Formats: sequence, C-alpha cells, structure tokens
Amino acid sequence: MTAVTDQDPTEHADQPDDDARKTAGTADRSAPAGERAARTDSTETWDDGLIARRVNETAEGDRFPMTDSRSAVPPTVTPLVYEASLRSRLEALRELVGLSRTRLDSRTLSQAGRVLDEASARRRLSGQHTVVAIAGATGSGKSQLFNALAGVTISETGVRRPTTAAPIACSWSDGGAGLIERLGIPPRLRRRPLPSGDGESPLRGLVLIDLPDHDSAAVQHRQHVDRILALVDAVIWVVDPEKYADAVLHERYLRPMAAHAEVMFVVLNQIDRLPGEAAEQVLDDLRRLLDEDGIALGEYGEPGTTVLALSALTGDGVGELREALGQFVSERGAANRRISADVDIAAARLWPVYATQRRTGLSEQAREEFSDRLADAVGATAAGEAAERAWLRNANRACGTPWLRLWRWYQDRGEPTTGRLPGRTQADEEATARQRVEQAVRTVADRASAGLPAPWAQAVREAAVRGSQGLPEALDELTVRAGVPTGRPPRPGWWPVAVLVQASMTILQFLGGLWLLGQIIGVVSPNLGVPVLLMVIGIVGGPLIEWSCRMAARGPARRYGLEAERRLREAASGCGRARVLDPVAAELLRYREVREQYGRVVGAGR
Repeated sequence: MTAVTDQDPTEHADQPDDDARKTAGTADRSAPAGERAARTDSTETWDDGLIARRVNETAEGDRFPMTDSRSAVPPTVTPLVYEASLRSRLEALRELVGLSRTRLDSRTLSQAGRVLDEASARRRLSGQHTVVAIAGATGSGKSQLFNALAGVTISETGVRRPTTAAPIACSWSDGGAGLIERLGIPPRLRRRPLPSGDGESPLRGLVLIDLPDHDSAAVQHRQHVDRILALVDAVIWVVDPEKYADAVLHERYLRPMAAHAEVMFVVLNQIDRLPGEAAEQVLDDLRRLLDEDGIALGEYGEPGTTVLALSALTGDGVGELREALGQFVSERGAANRRISADVDIAAARLWPVYATQRRTGLSEQAREEFSDRLADAVGATAAGEAAERAWLRNANRACGTPWLRLWRWYQDRGEPTTGRLPGRTQADEEATARQRVEQAVRTVADRASAGLPAPWAQAVREAAVRGSQGLPEALDELTVRAGVPTGRPPRPGWWPVAVLVQASMTILQFLGGLWLLGQIIGVVSPNLGVPVLLMVIGIVGGPLIEWSCRMAARGPARRYGLEAERRLREAASGCGRARVLDPVAAELLRYREVREQYGRVVGAGR
C-alpha cells in the first residue's frame, strides 16, 4: 500500500483493493435494511476517503466499530488550571510586555505575545486531556507506532513516501474536541482507538496526533509539523537506526526544543533490524547526541526526556512506551510543563533587552555634577562674586572717608571708556552658555544610560534630549529673575555707628582746621597742640575706621555673595531637574519595573 506525494493532504494511501471492496459490498447486501441504513449514515459521517473506509472495514471485522470524536451530547470539559508559580510567571510576562510596548519593537515582543496567547487559549480547554504528537522523518515508522498504540490501523503505512500527508488525531476519551480543533484537524481526520477489553484504558485522556514527515519534500507537510508542534502538550520523536543522527532533526527541532525536555519522548524504532547488541550501541549514541543538544535525559528518576528503544512492527518495547505514556498522561502536568518551557524560551530570548551585568541609574555624584554644570552655564559663581562686590562697595561708600569717596568718584568720571579692553559680547556669552548646557545634558544622559540594554539606553538619551529643548532659554530667564538682587544690599546693625564715627572724624578734621585758621587770622589765641591733635585724630582715624569697616564687612559680604550664588544654583538645578533629570529618572524607573517583572518571569522558574 502506497501513497502519492502530490495527492490531496487528506489522502494517506492508495485506493483499497478489489477484494476489500467486494467483501464490504457483500456484507452490505447481506445485512438487514435497517442495519444497512444505519451503516450508510455512519459511512456518510466518516467516509472521507481511503483512511476512513479502511478503518471502518477493520473495525467491523474486529467487531469494534469506530465512532466520531464528536458526541451527540457534548461532555463536560474541565478547563486547565495552571500551577501557582506558572500563573505568577505568566502574569509577570503579561506585565512585562505591557510595560515594554512603547520601548521595544513588536518583533522583539512577538514570541512573548504568542506564548501569552497560546497559554490563554490552552487554559480555556480541557485540563483532563494531554495532546501528544508523534513526529519523525520519512520512513521512521511513526505511523506504524501510532497504529500500535491505538491498537487498530488508523494511519496508513507503506513503502512510498511520504505516506502521512495530513495530521490525524486519535482521542482515548471524550471532551478533547476543543483541543483537536485548536490544532486545525477537521472532524473527518479524528479517530477513536480500539476499545480496551479490561475496562478503562490506561491511556484515557490522551489525544495522539500523527504528524506528516518533518523532512518531507512537500512544504505544506513541514508547515503542518511546525504549526502543530507549537501547540501540543508533548512530543514523541520517532527515529530509526539510519536517520537518528540527522542534522535537520537535531538542528531544526531537538536543539531549539531543549527546554521542553520534560515533555518529550525520543523513541528509537525498528530495533528489530539491528543485530545483537547493536541496538544498545545505537541507543547510547542517541543519548550522546541528545546530551550534546542540551536535552536533559530523564534517567535515575530525574525529570527530562524519556529515551526508549522499540519495534512498532514486532511490538517489542511498545508496551513499555504505552506504560510510560499512560503514567505521563495520568499526571495531567504536561500542559503546565510545556507552557513553563515556552516561558523559559521567551525569557531567554528577551535577555539581551532586559538584563544588565552592572548597576545602572544616576548616582548622587552625577546629579551634583549636572547641577554644577548648569550653575556654571548661568554664571552662578560670577553672580555670587558680583553680589559680594556690591555689598563691599556699599559698605565702603557708607563707611569710607569723604575725601576717598570723592577721589574715587573723580577717577570713575575722568577715566575714558575707550581706554578699557573690550569684553566678550553678549552673543559670545550666550553661545558659550548654550554649549555648556548641551555638554551637561550629554554627560548626564551618557551616565544614566551606561550599562543599560540598547533599547532602554536609547529611551534614556531621547528623554534627556527632549528635556534639553528650551533649557538654555529657561535658564536665561531664570538668571534674570534669580540673579544679583536689585537695589542696595541690606545693612548690618553696626553700620550706623561706623558712619557716625566716620562723620565724627571728619568733624574733628574740620574743627582742627578752623582752629588753626583762626589762629592764623588772629581771632583765636595761638595754641598749635590742640588743633593739630584734632586734625591728626581725624586724618588718621578716618582711614583707620574705613579699613576696620572693610575688614568687618568681608564676612557679611561673603555670606551675601554665597547666598546669591546658592539661590541661582538652586534655581538652575530645579530647572534642570524638572526638564532633564525627572524624565531620565522616569525612564530609569520604568526600566527597573520591567527588570523586576523580568526577574519574576525568569526567577520563578528556577
């Protein structure tokens, strides 16, 4: 019995032979009319071509008629319930995807989104059924093993390849229709196994899928395999002694599915073709290849892939597989482990966009340096020095001698303005300030994004650039409002006393001078000692008081200048924080949130 590759995918073998058709026709003619009518209805339900007719004929011969997986009364389906740890990981993954949509492209998040969609879809379906696919290469005997497990010929086998052109489903119990529909297998390709004569089947709850050959020359066959392998709960890989080391199998399927080791069986079929101890040698070499693929083997009670050797043709080892498969299905944990492995794979692929090996964020030192750069850009230090000079100048004017103040006024008035060196123009100062601001923003953005994965580093830099737009203008306005205070600086309490003493020294000079003038004119009796003493006291005391006041004014002037500098620094720092640091900090906070969610996705599974 052979099948043609170019046939419709629903066909799995050639037409039945003439004897089989004659036998079926004779049986139909010899049956009562009512029975023939019932059989005709059954045939209309199941007769989808060669496979259904052969199955029906075999079932009639064995007195175990096969029935449609669709029941007249839909059975009660118990939805799948995920374990608490898996639910936590799925919730974290959902939060992670939601927080990352504005920062990562859809291609990066596509696999995580698919895992969430498939997990949600699987959760709504039966939790009492386990969907297991049988996959293998051309000629590996997977359809023969499928029939051996079912106890009846369901999937055709033959010499011509590929025999299996479309997936076939076999369910051991009711309630799995939703799972089969999710795989896209039409009702005409759904079967039931041969009923067990000793009560309930040990494989109750199993939905077995016979897949097309994964190395088929037909692209559609390979697409069926790839699509269904992404949806089933577990996989039985069937290999033969000739192709068990095939590179396509290991590089395209087994190695990428290493995380699914706990929901995989690897079966070495056709051991009846190996003489002596050759089967054990091939099996050991198969285990070695699986280990190189990174697949954990379930040996010595450890969780992992089950590796068996059997012959579907002779039945040798099939019972062991059926027993292992029955225990696997009865645990009802395959779906949880499959989804958990999918989450592991999605998290591993997201590692480059979330994980970092160093501490990230803005240190206090980086913040202070940014504020200092902005303060330099607005000239906070120069403004403080100017305020200090203004305070000292006001003190000198208030406490200085009249003659010195008159001399300074004369110098300021008589000095030509053209004799001074021209300072930098306002345009030059603004250009320099703008450059300082831009340099400060670049520096803080580089420090904040250092060590971050590329998407988040780019988001931090973009936030800093957006905030820097209009920052120089805002700092200019700030400088005008919070710069050197207008008007006279405040006077300390000792200034009036110093002014009064300075005025007294000037009065003494005038009194001494008038006294001497009166003696010269002859109005006053001659006495040089007293007027000269008064003049000396006034002449020496005035500068001495001025110098003392200058020394005393340094402290208050310095504090006044520092206060003016502090106000301008705080104003510049507040402006920079609101426009640059806060948006950058918001991006860093978002990254910490997604990093925390990513840690839940990864850590909860370890």
